Amino acid sequence: MSILDWNNKMQLHISPSLRHVTVLPGKGLKEFIKVKVASRRLSYRMLFYSLLFFTFLLRFVFVLTAVDGIDGQNKCSSIGCLGKKLGPRILGRRPESTVPEVIYQTLDEPLGNDELKGRFDIPQTLEEFMVKMKEGGYDAKTFAVKLREMVTLMEQRTRLAKIQEYLYRHVASSSIPKQLHCLDLRLAHEHTNNAAARLQLPSAELVPALVDNSYYHFVLASDNVLAASVVATSLVRNCLRPNKVVIHIITDRKTYYPMQAWFSLHPLSPAVIEVKALHHFDWFSKGKVPVLEAMEKDQKVRSQFRGGSSAIVANTSEKPNVIAAKLQALSPKYNSVMNHIRIHLPELFPSLNKVVFLDDDIVIQTDLTPLWDIDMNGKVNGAVETCNGEDKLVMSKRLKSYLNFSHPLISENFNPNECAWAYGMNIFDLEAWRRTNISNKYHHWVAQNIKSDLSLWQLGTLPPGLIAFHGHVHVIDPFWHMLGLGYQENTNVDDVENAGVIHFNGRAKPWLDIAFPELRSLWTKYVDFSDKFIKSCNIRA
Repeated sequence: MSILDWNNKMQLHISPSLRHVTVLPGKGLKEFIKVKVASRRLSYRMLFYSLLFFTFLLRFVFVLTAVDGIDGQNKCSSIGCLGKKLGPRILGRRPESTVPEVIYQTLDEPLGNDELKGRFDIPQTLEEFMVKMKEGGYDAKTFAVKLREMVTLMEQRTRLAKIQEYLYRHVASSSIPKQLHCLDLRLAHEHTNNAAARLQLPSAELVPALVDNSYYHFVLASDNVLAASVVATSLVRNCLRPNKVVIHIITDRKTYYPMQAWFSLHPLSPAVIEVKALHHFDWFSKGKVPVLEAMEKDQKVRSQFRGGSSAIVANTSEKPNVIAAKLQALSPKYNSVMNHIRIHLPELFPSLNKVVFLDDDIVIQTDLTPLWDIDMNGKVNGAVETCNGEDKLVMSKRLKSYLNFSHPLISENFNPNECAWAYGMNIFDLEAWRRTNISNKYHHWVAQNIKSDLSLWQLGTLPPGLIAFHGHVHVIDPFWHMLGLGYQENTNVDDVENAGVIHFNGRAKPWLDIAFPELRSLWTKYVDFSDKFIKSCNIRA
């Protein structure tokens, strides 16, 4: 039996069959009225339903009347409000908005950035805004004006804070930490004064291994001694056959002596370590090198096109994420020869058939020798695709993420939805490479980008790599290369620990103070903080 209680004044008892309705007074009287309803007579039943209907209708009218008061029309009666609310619905017309039109009109009006300068009467918080609204008794238009001013001010402050954050991160990621600069100086001094720091790398009896294709050859291009040390140490420590590993370390002229001193004093036996500067390669030192010419032109165009970080930050019309991308394009690494040199691997190592190229911001957590067992099916570049993830920063990238498809040179030659792939840990079949025009294609498109004032793509060596290796990529298992540790603080630590190679691509490099603490430990465990050079330069875990 169901019971309805109307404000404790009257109670209705209804039988399950709806044949009996009992009305009880709510003041404790024992008398009651019992109405017997016949199965075919509907008058009492209709009376009961009518009572219920009008009860809910009156409550609905009360709510509508209360809501209607917010638009300032105090003369609206309950009947008038009800007609205004229900009339369009009954007639089948679209219901009228409960928000006064003046609010929409006011919020749509543009508000200049200078209109809020020097204003101290704008609420700083929602709480302060609500207090002012309640105390001031403002009409709808004034309400909208105050709301627009407060929201606009908050947007301006949020935008400025984001841009400042991006600028500080750009400066931090582009600068050389004083600890790393100290390490280079200490090692260069050691190279000058200690014969043990000037050893030939590798020793004479191991030189034949440098061109022996029965070894596993890894190439690392870096001007960062500590980063190169972590890559090499993690590679050898996790390798099941380190005696068959050869690591070719390529660096620039200024870093050569510190790099040679470090690996002379910190050998990774039984692995074979070779340290060479670019000027030591005969091919690189003779004649014109296309990548160097392109870099010189690119630097000139880039400095004129961007106007420096100050000009980028001063632009008030662009969104913060666009400004962040332009700041990132100014990073020295995007114009570093260490970043471009991989396109010349066939010329740098003419005797080798296959190499694995490693970036210096990775950590190796497994044995990489099984990479040589992967059948490349005639392809040149074995790489992990980056279009199958949910995150927007790293693993949801397609060609349209890197190339400008509004330019006809791009749109006429490539599919914007084609999956992209990653640099950082790549298998290169140099034999297959030499049968292609990949290197010439790379230089051609770099030149085209410079001619178009960097309008084909904005930053990095990956966009021209995506073009040059187009059709020559063999997709490998994502286990071999996990990206994004320099972008995403919320990376799943379990996934990171189970990956074969982890890549700190992004601004938050593990040797910088802006690195994510919970991820940085995966890199620092390959640094010996008791080493005298590390300690003397105050490099800490």
